[in-house]
Amino acid sequence: MHIAEGFLPREHAVAWTLAAAPFVVHGVRALTREVRANPESTLLLGASGAFTFVLSALKIPSVTGSCSHPTGTGLGAILFRPPVMAVLGTITLLFQALLLAHGGLTTLGANVFSMAVVGPWAGYAVYRLLRRTGAPLMAAVFCGAFTADLSTYCVTSVQLALAFPDPGTGFAGALAKFGGIFAVTQLPLAVSEGLLTVLVMRLLRQSSKGELARLGVLPAAGPAKGAAVR
Repeated sequence: MHIAEGFLPREHAVAWTLAAAPFVVHGVRALTREVRANPESTLLLGASGAFTFVLSALKIPSVTGSCSHPTGTGLGAILFRPPVMAVLGTITLLFQALLLAHGGLTTLGANVFSMAVVGPWAGYAVYRLLRRTGAPLMAAVFCGAFTADLSTYCVTSVQLALAFPDPGTGFAGALAKFGGIFAVTQLPLAVSEGLLTVLVMRLLRQSSKGELARLGVLPAAGPAKGAAVR
């Protein structure tokens, strides 16, 4: 989904940067509070950022001017909530633009909005909804990661369709074209990311049960055992 450097018209690049900025600023405050209140969480925060960086660096070229790959934002959104992932995702996209020529600086705002803002919020919303309705943890984790991945590409399709409407059918025709191209590669990638995220969560449940309980992913131990989880 990384839109290539210089691919968007200037006004679109500026507009998406302005749209993403408030979420990133809010995320910086949330991340600062989390680290100050729970300094022991830095290891898991780093792991969530590394998970996003590695998965989103696995790019598959696309004829749309973008690319296809997992995003890795669902895991961090479930663990630390979407505002924190806005920061981790932005850092990931910035380093990939500077070091890997994956995405670009002029398109950073658009890429942040789709992968670091909408994807985490959509995935977290699905995760929370399923948990509230009594769905098993791993089923909710799979659906959250799947949604975070796929929603990112839906937004990228909208961004590209707004920038390059079809000469005959306008925005709707362009959206169908970009979305159709992404769907061929993204649906199996989204399923794969969901399964991988479930595997990582299983490992964390074995190695970091106390941290997951503190974050509300698992029920708290002791007297509060059995209490509702967020």
